[in-house]
Amino acid sequence: MLSQLFIKNVAVIESASIDFENGFNVFTGETGAGKSILIDSINAVLGGRTSRDLVRTGEGKAVVSAVFTDVSAEAEKLIEELGYDAEEELMISREISAEGKSVCKVNMRPATASVLKQLSSVLIDVHGQHDSAILQNPELHIGYIDSFGNTEKGICEYRESYKKLKSVERDIKKISMDDSDKAARIDMLKFQVAEIEAAAIEEGEEEELLALSKRIKSAENIMELISETIGALDGNGESEGALEGLSTAIENCARLAEYFPQYDGLSEKFKEMYYEFEEFANDVKDNADELDFDPTLQNRTEKRLDQIFRLKRKYGGSVEEMFKYYNKAVEELENIEFSEERLEKLRKERERLFEETTKLAEALSNKRHKAAEAFEKAVMEELSYLNMPNVRFSVNFEKTELADSGCDSIEFYIATNAGEPLKPLTKIASGGELSRIMLSIKNVLADKDNVDTLIFDEVDTGISGSAAQKVGKKLKQVSGGRQIICVTHLAQVAAFADNHLLISKSTENGRTFTSVESLDKEGRINELARIMGGTMTDALKMSAKELLELSK
Repeated sequence: MLSQLFIKNVAVIESASIDFENGFNVFTGETGAGKSILIDSINAVLGGRTSRDLVRTGEGKAVVSAVFTDVSAEAEKLIEELGYDAEEELMISREISAEGKSVCKVNMRPATASVLKQLSSVLIDVHGQHDSAILQNPELHIGYIDSFGNTEKGICEYRESYKKLKSVERDIKKISMDDSDKAARIDMLKFQVAEIEAAAIEEGEEEELLALSKRIKSAENIMELISETIGALDGNGESEGALEGLSTAIENCARLAEYFPQYDGLSEKFKEMYYEFEEFANDVKDNADELDFDPTLQNRTEKRLDQIFRLKRKYGGSVEEMFKYYNKAVEELENIEFSEERLEKLRKERERLFEETTKLAEALSNKRHKAAEAFEKAVMEELSYLNMPNVRFSVNFEKTELADSGCDSIEFYIATNAGEPLKPLTKIASGGELSRIMLSIKNVLADKDNVDTLIFDEVDTGISGSAAQKVGKKLKQVSGGRQIICVTHLAQVAAFADNHLLISKSTENGRTFTSVESLDKEGRINELARIMGGTMTDALKMSAKELLELSK
């Protein structure tokens, strides 16, 4: 459960540390005191979207941290799968800078908003005011039935088969063309393949030609350098070369060895150097011979490079990309030329996959129908308890063509008064009715997950009187098996709380501050009296006290 929430520099909240209890926790306070900011803070620490607007004016960053205790086995497993230690306490924190940057941590170790969002799925379920609007989107109704019916395995199997079916259908469409289009495509591909094959470009040829072209263009300069190098090694008319000098050194060292022991062996070392220099001189001379270019060589080289350049520009920008294009063109040409044979195989595969996918869709639909029957009954029981005794709630099915979600289109229908026909919920439910329907659905789905904490943000919108009292009693009942945190404006709901938290706002030195405090019995009576309205009188406080006593 969520045991503590720490908020610093979030909007009008300078600093607040809120302790939660197991059971039913309620937030109340005047409009604008900051109740919605608390929900925004919780959403932020759970990996929701944030912006720099969340940071209190004049501050560098906002900080929200949440401490969870007694986490479920499912949560512990996910924590470990994400690479964190499953300790006795789980602390999640998030910093939002004034520049909009975000820093997330799990048990003091770096994390991402995506990790926080994954953890939130097993820690907290937040039902906000916008959820009733979500209920008005028929396309999302199927999700409620799937959650209730635990159809995840069936959906995965169906979608895997459906994905294969669509892939085969795309392949069929790709190779199914009329004869004129097919002939034109074959002619073009044959021309392109033949053009690349005729060029017969070899791997590394372009690099070799570029090097040769560079040598040809610099032949005069290269010849001069080679001539000077040969002269330095072999000598010329003006001076002896290095080889002649080494020959002299060899002879002299051999003679000196007769007089000085240290010269012994030096002659052999000079001989080794002589042979290496001689070999190098021969290599240089060979290079000189290679520079005796055929006068037409430069023209042939440039023409070949130009041919390679034109083909590169036409088929991808590089020789490597040109070969890739060639291989792809050959493959496509083979596919088209043998398309009838391949098309027949694909059509048989499509027929097999369509039959398989249809069976999976029907099995999924049957499971949804069974789940819908139990779902209808459970929701109507909840609605009856919440002062909607004459309501009729129905899950309407329409069969569709195979789609990503199967072959079902699902929409919730409702009749709120006796004798009225069932109509789409989106067209006839009022705000208060939507709130109670949403609460009923949440309660029905609550047993289908292992989330320990449910948060309701003004789920009592549009409700009053005995219906409000029933909502409070229902939330109290649900809190027997898990932690409930609720933001409310109704005394009938707040009276059932195990832990009543008051959010209040004050102004100091021209700045707004919000504080959160846990109320004792006297504080609760005063706050319930304020919510009930009117001038604060002993009679009003007595009514608040009586309401509190009756809610135990």
